[in-house]
Amino acid sequence: MENMNPENNEEESPRTPFEEFLYHQRRALEETGKALEALLPDGFRSHGSNASKEFTKGFRVLVDAAMDEMKKASKKAEKAADEADDDRPSTTGKTKVKVQVD
Repeated sequence: MENMNPENNEEESPRTPFEEFLYHQRRALEETGKALEALLPDGFRSHGSNASKEFTKGFRVLVDAAMDEMKKASKKAEKAADEADDDRPSTTGKTKVKVQVD
């Protein structure tokens, strides 16, 4: 089987039959996508693209808000842990005992 060079010379053609099969399948998928895109009016594609961007922005706001709430909860937990530590005896300072282990 002869390896075929792509018409647009974007990449070197595959060397094994399986690689050549995958190359042609990828090209077929690309061309199918272009065919379907050509069926849609420009306005549809433009509004669809804008809708996708807005959808992403909405989730970004939601995720950012969740992260902020998690940070607040973490700070609150750290503060509570620090306050609980104040009730326990210190492990450093004048009452510290040095122990040598053989």
